[in-house]
Amino acid sequence: MGQSSSNGDPGNRPLRWVAIGGAVAVVVLAFGYAGGWLAPARLTPKKVVDALQANSGEHAGYRRNHAKGICVSGYFEGNGAASAYSTASFFETRKSPVVGRFALPGGNPYAPDSSVPIRSMALRLTAPDGQQWRTGMNSMPVFPLATPQAFYEQLTASAPDPKTGKPDPAKVKAFVGAHPEMAEFLAWVKGAKPSASFATETYYSLNAFYLVNKDSARQAVRWRMVPQQTDGAGQVAAAGEPDILREDLPRRIAAGAQSWKLELTLAAPGDPVDDATKAWPADRKTIDAGTLVLNDVTPQDSGPCRDVNYDPTVLPKGIQVSGDPLLAARSAAYADSYLRRTSEEAGVPGAAPLSSEKK
Repeated sequence: MGQSSSNGDPGNRPLRWVAIGGAVAVVVLAFGYAGGWLAPARLTPKKVVDALQANSGEHAGYRRNHAKGICVSGYFEGNGAASAYSTASFFETRKSPVVGRFALPGGNPYAPDSSVPIRSMALRLTAPDGQQWRTGMNSMPVFPLATPQAFYEQLTASAPDPKTGKPDPAKVKAFVGAHPEMAEFLAWVKGAKPSASFATETYYSLNAFYLVNKDSARQAVRWRMVPQQTDGAGQVAAAGEPDILREDLPRRIAAGAQSWKLELTLAAPGDPVDDATKAWPADRKTIDAGTLVLNDVTPQDSGPCRDVNYDPTVLPKGIQVSGDPLLAARSAAYADSYLRRTSEEAGVPGAAPLSSEKK
């Protein structure tokens, strides 16, 4: 999202703050963090998910975030390169089945694909012994906010004004001014553009985790999925193509499997492990740990990803959560959203009616 030359015009400044607020709100929705475990009387998963729902509109049977998506499946093939750092079987030279989901951030399942510059990838890997590795990633290198409380405050600051249907520019400006930790994200988002394919994006874990080896030594890492296909990488979703992502992916997979390299970036002493707003230096050691191959795609209302809660704290032996407060908060919010949508799908008394297309 680049700045236009009109940004210097004082008359356009309110519109500029609305644009910034909209971008930040959309990206924050890429996670849906909650923090009831931090201060139950002040902030709970329900309170945060209620705010997400209020900002995006109520769509029964859908996720309260990442509502518009598509199911994929395939496998991950480890190459053994990360086994010195982790006992997780997924890093061994073997294939593990994957059920995944690509999605658009936000709670509106009918939003046009050009409406936000972020795409997401969620994966569930399963080992023969039943252990699972679930991960939710986004196509941005840093997150704008560091704590669940800041996330909730951002939600309230960017809530649509009933009179205009848009965020109040003054509230957005005040929030951004009070959160200097957003600087790296705001610098990135200025040039971000809504891609026209899920298949050509790099997806980042954002939060850090620990790999644990056979000697119980821990190594902090972040990971990313790097696409191996480049055809159409520079194409941008246009306003006249509201469903280009959902239309593009089946065509690509019908022509051949799509693949990504899993790259693990190792933290050095002093790197911020518990703060997703800070990028690590580019010279940090990176390990190619294996290849993700996706060879099947199905609609989200009937595909295998429909009933999966992509909780990023569901981890196998050999991978542990870091102290990042957003991780536990994500888990709590995802659980709340999952219970809401599955209750609506099941027709639980008192639940909102199910929309015409199931999540």
